[in-house]
Amino acid sequence: MTTESLPRTPAELGLPELPIEAHPADPAEHHVRAKLDREIRALLAYEPGTRSGADPEDLHQMRVALRRMRSVLKLSGELVGDGAEPVRAELGWLGQSLGEVRDYDVLIGHLREVIADFEVRDQAAGRRLVSKFVTERAAAKRRLTRALSSARYSTLLREVSLLTRAKGVPHEAPHNLVTGLAKPHRKLAKAVDALPADPPDDDLHALRIHGKKLRYAAELAQTSAKKKQAARIKVLLKATKDFQTVLGDHQDAVMAAERMRSVLESVDGPMGFVAGRIAERELGRRAEARAVWRRSWAAVDEAARALHA
Repeated sequence: MTTESLPRTPAELGLPELPIEAHPADPAEHHVRAKLDREIRALLAYEPGTRSGADPEDLHQMRVALRRMRSVLKLSGELVGDGAEPVRAELGWLGQSLGEVRDYDVLIGHLREVIADFEVRDQAAGRRLVSKFVTERAAAKRRLTRALSSARYSTLLREVSLLTRAKGVPHEAPHNLVTGLAKPHRKLAKAVDALPADPPDDDLHALRIHGKKLRYAAELAQTSAKKKQAARIKVLLKATKDFQTVLGDHQDAVMAAERMRSVLESVDGPMGFVAGRIAERELGRRAEARAVWRRSWAAVDEAARALHA
């Protein structure tokens, strides 16, 4: 399938001209469909920039839209029918391709900032180090472009658009998106409680994913919340965003340090020296995040508990 035959606009996917609107009094399933409608439109809007690669932010925002859809389908997919889980799995496939390139964008951007602060005599070796990852990023970008030009991607877009119009299975009791926030909060709290005093890096990364699910669920619930609840959800959203930032900085530092270790295994001389300096800096950034993440979690926990008090 060529890119010319891919659906590129909401209209080509059968979506209405204007985004679906949801009001607090609407049933939960309508809010879920409206959220999917907004995010599939965002994904389409950022796709051209993702393909061109002119601004890494386009790819980042396309990935965010995809993650929001996956989170909504995980938490409330039953409200839009049986097709939700297969679509969520396919979104995961696309997310892997987007994530690979995004990881390189974050790494390259950060390395350029770090190297800019080094002495002039280390600049050339630093640029050679960055060029190594730029080359790897180009290969990942080609894989992403193939994915975005595939029939599989076209089918995925159409399946998401169908979910925005699907009718879910009727429930005996109305589904409340605000009270439903208790579930992702409990999962996050349970994951925090299970951690040792000095958690492994992978466990903190998993914790960030739990936090992201709570944040996306809160974004969805906010559209159906009453005034007092909406104000409390706003506090929760800020807390979860801060929590993600702290643990995101931790994960970025861990990954950057690992990349530098891999470089040190294959090079020496000036480039190896620069890689070693960067690795040391990243381990320091990792330590800084570890010193504050529990404080950030406490703010999330307090905000979530206040919502259900």
